Amino acid sequence: MKITSIRSHVLQYGLAEELGYSQQYYLKRTTHLVEISTDEGLTGWGECFGGGDIAFANKAIVERVIQPMVLGMDPLAREVIWHKVYNLLRDHGQKGMPLQALSGVDIALWDLAGKVHGVPLYRLLGGAFRERIPVYGYGMMLQRVPDLKERFAADSAAIRDAGYRAMKMKIGIDPKTDVELVETVRNAIGDETGLMVDANHAYTAREAIPLGRELERLGVAWFEEPVAPEDRQGYRDLCTALDMPIAGGEGEFTRWGFRDLIRERCVDVLQPEVCGLGGITEYLKVRTLAEAHFLPIVNHVWGSAVAVATNMHLLAALPDLPGSAHPVQPMLEYDTTPNRFREELLTEPLRVGEQVKESGGTVALPGGPGLGVEPDPDFLKSFEVS
Repeated sequence: MKITSIRSHVLQYGLAEELGYSQQYYLKRTTHLVEISTDEGLTGWGECFGGGDIAFANKAIVERVIQPMVLGMDPLAREVIWHKVYNLLRDHGQKGMPLQALSGVDIALWDLAGKVHGVPLYRLLGGAFRERIPVYGYGMMLQRVPDLKERFAADSAAIRDAGYRAMKMKIGIDPKTDVELVETVRNAIGDETGLMVDANHAYTAREAIPLGRELERLGVAWFEEPVAPEDRQGYRDLCTALDMPIAGGEGEFTRWGFRDLIRERCVDVLQPEVCGLGGITEYLKVRTLAEAHFLPIVNHVWGSAVAVATNMHLLAALPDLPGSAHPVQPMLEYDTTPNRFREELLTEPLRVGEQVKESGGTVALPGGPGLGVEPDPDFLKSFEVS
C-alpha cells in the first residue's frame, strides 16, 4: 500500500456571537482536517491544531512541503515518515506550525492503520484501561458584553445542569476582574462541582502568584497556563508558591520540548495537544516521559469532532497513574460553546453532550476501526473555504 495524496480541508463559518480568551476575540470558527488517500482505496483523517489564519498557513505546509516528502511511501511506516519529515523540517521549525501540520498527517496515518487492521485506535495503542471516560465541560469564553459576570453565572449553571461534574472557565482580563468572575461562577455552581481556570498565559509570575492564592481560596482545581510557555522559571515559581496544581503544556512541541518541561517540574498537570505537538507518534513518547516522572496527564482538546475522537482513544489507553484500586481517571476536555464542526461534521455524531447528560458525566469510546469516525463529504463541501 502506498500514499497517493495528502489533502487539507480548511473549514470555516461565522459565529452568531463573538468569543474570546485573554489574547484575542474572534467571530469565525475555523478547523483544519487532513485526508490521506492510498492506492488501495483506504483513507485516513487527522486534524491540525491552529485556528483562524494559522489554518491556511498549515494547509500550505501539509500540501506543499510534507506531501512531496511522503508520496509513494508505506502509510504503515509511521515512525519512518515522522522522522523523515521532522529531520527535513528541523532547520525551519522545531516548534509551531510545521509540527502542527505534521500532527494532522500523523493522526491520519494512525487512523489508516486502524482501518488496515480492522481495530479501533485504542487497541493499536495497547488496549483500553477504561470503557467510559469522564468529561469536563469547557465554557465561559470571554465576551465583550455589558455584564460578563451574569453571562458566566448562567453559562456555568447550564454546564453543571447538563451533567458535567467539572468545568473550566476563561480568565486573563486582570487579577481583580478574574477573581470576581471566579467568585461568581463558584457561587453559581456550588462547592460540589469541580472548577478549573485557564489564563492563556496572560500574566507574569509576579502577577499570577497572588492571583493564584485567591483562586485557591475559591477551591479552583488547577490554574492553567498562568504564564507564557517560554517562562519555565515562572512556572517553577508558581509550583513552589501555590498548593493548587499548575497545568500547562498545550504550547509545547515534541519529546524534546516536553523533556525539559517535565524534567524541570514546571507543571503539576501536563496538557499535551496531540494535534499540535507532533501527532500520536510523538504523543506516545511524551506520555512515556510523563509516566516516568509520575506526572498526571489531562490532554488539551480544542477543535472538531476528529480531535475529540482522537483524544477519546488516547485517554482510554492512558494507564492509571499511579496504579491503585481507586485511581483518579483522566478527563476529556469538551468545549460546550456552539461548534458545528463538533456537532455536525461526522456521518455518525459522537453525541458527547447527550451521553454526558444520560450517564452523569461520562462518554463511551467510538467503536469503529481507526478513529471510528468519518467526516460527512456533503458537510465538508458546504464549509470548506480552502
